Formats: sequence, C-alpha cells, structure tokens
Amino acid sequence: MVAWVALLWLLEVADTVAGHALDDFGVVPRTTPELVDVVPSAFVHFGFAHVAANSVPLLVLGFLAALGGLRRFAAVCALIIVCDGLGVWLIAPAHTNTAGASGLVFGLFGFLLCSGFVERRPMGVVVAVLVGAVWGGSILAGIAPGQTGVSWQGHLIGLLAGVASAFLFRRGPARRDALTV
Repeated sequence: MVAWVALLWLLEVADTVAGHALDDFGVVPRTTPELVDVVPSAFVHFGFAHVAANSVPLLVLGFLAALGGLRRFAAVCALIIVCDGLGVWLIAPAHTNTAGASGLVFGLFGFLLCSGFVERRPMGVVVAVLVGAVWGGSILAGIAPGQTGVSWQGHLIGLLAGVASAFLFRRGPARRDALTV
C-alpha cells in the first residue's frame, strides 16, 4: 500500500511539473473516448490536497483489506476501480472531469464493512465495527449530494462496488478445529 500511495504522490508531482496535463486522464461522463480513462482516473488527482485527503484512508483501509490475501486484494481493488470509473462515466453530470482514489477508498470501506459479516469471521466483524466507527461519518458525508467539486456519485458507486466485492470475493467462515476427547 505504501508503494501504491507513493505512486499517487509521484504522479501528482509529475502532473504539477507537466502543467496539470495528467488531469485529462479523469473521466468525462458519456464521452466515448473517455472510456479509456476509467482505470487511470483512479490514479490521478487534482492537486496535492486531493491526494493527501486520500492517502491516509487508502493506506489504512488498503492494509486491512490486503490482510485477506494479496490476490484477493488485487481482485477487489480492480473490481472497485473499474466499476467506479464506469459508474461515474454513466451517471456523473455531463461536462465534468472526475479523478482520484476516493472511489477506491469508499469501496475498500464498503468491502471491510461487509466482508466480516458475509464471511462470518469474528475478527472481520471487529474490523468492520472499528472501520465503521472511525470512518462512517466521513463516508456518509461523502455520499451526500450537493458538495461542490466532490463526486458523490463516484463515492457512492465505489462504496456499492466494495459491498459487492465482499460477496463476490468472500471466503468461508473461519474454521474451528474439532476437539478430540
């Protein structure tokens, strides 16, 4: 996760040096050529404050999600990023440009919030409660419409993709070893 977040910062440095040319990799809704930007849009940000706002939650939530296995984590992230980008392309307001890792942040939140319950794993439920307590208010505020310059659509779609990921990539319940007498 540290390398991933470092990449986001390096991309923002490159974007600043290039006069914000990388901002063009955001998704502009319902513009067919923009479909190629569905994945890259999750890696570019509109300034250092934007990438900073995503860094800590991405590090923490990403680390927690990766504890379930790296292949599973990669699949969860890929699904969230693609669903979020496509969803923004479909429903965000026309003539807007959406970019940033917040869809992934919201998706990882949704994944962690649901996977412990879906898998019936006690430690996963503890993680869900802690994640909900720490970030729940911010997540609810982030999916509320009306915030200027914030893609609540991207946040909501990311959250829903994360919840879907908890079901699609679930593991079985924690195994209990039988006691022999």
